[in-house]
Amino acid sequence: MTPHAALPAVEHRVRVALSPAVAFDLFTRQIARWWPFAGHSCYGDAAADIEFEPREGGAVVEIARDGSRMPWGRLIAWDPPDGFAMHWYPGLDADQATLLAVRFTAVDGGTEVSVHHDGWAARGEQAVAKRDQYDSGWPTTLAAFVACAKEKHA
Repeated sequence: MTPHAALPAVEHRVRVALSPAVAFDLFTRQIARWWPFAGHSCYGDAAADIEFEPREGGAVVEIARDGSRMPWGRLIAWDPPDGFAMHWYPGLDADQATLLAVRFTAVDGGTEVSVHHDGWAARGEQAVAKRDQYDSGWPTTLAAFVACAKEKHA
């Protein structure tokens, strides 16, 4: 066991006024509409899309405007509209993968979207710094999702 094995998961939740099916679709198939590429991607301003192969074992890949592709991870669960889980390693080797699970739960007035990001020990000596980075980054990313969901609902 590494000293970082006990790092707590990063967990964040937001609510949107969309059904779970619509929220799931916006989060996955339409991700390029809202994902903050400038600060949260491999290609930055040159990023154009993120593609999910919609099946267990499917790849998640960032695509640049010039067609270049960068793996973000591999789906280990694909259960629309309830959620998905994946080994998450954007721009890294798969042996540095963390575990990301996103759930879409029906609530009064819409859907609660919850992010559970764990497995920080895979990042070795950078585990603490990476966990802290994602703990502060997920709220920004989810805020962009919420803003897009409000536009879609309006």
